[in-house]
Amino acid sequence: MVVAPGLELPCVIEDQSASGLRIRLDRSFALPPVIIVVDLARGVAVEAAVVWSKGVEAGLKQSGQMSLRGLVPSRFAAARDAFRRAGG
Repeated sequence: MVVAPGLELPCVIEDQSASGLRIRLDRSFALPPVIIVVDLARGVAVEAAVVWSKGVEAGLKQSGQMSLRGLVPSRFAAARDAFRRAGG
């Protein structure tokens, strides 16, 4: 799931490395420059900058990661709330 101020979109993490990830959205959407990707399976939020976007896919450069189980810094609060609403 992609989370940004005023935005929650479902996505699939297609590929992930130590420095970045590639996501696929369910529709083409102009993403803001910085987003948080919530990995529902792992209970982790990945803060990332959008490097490229083409159609429903986007490449992201990871800048931080945080477990969503327990207390989180305020910048990850929306991601934690989205994680909980999704059943996490």
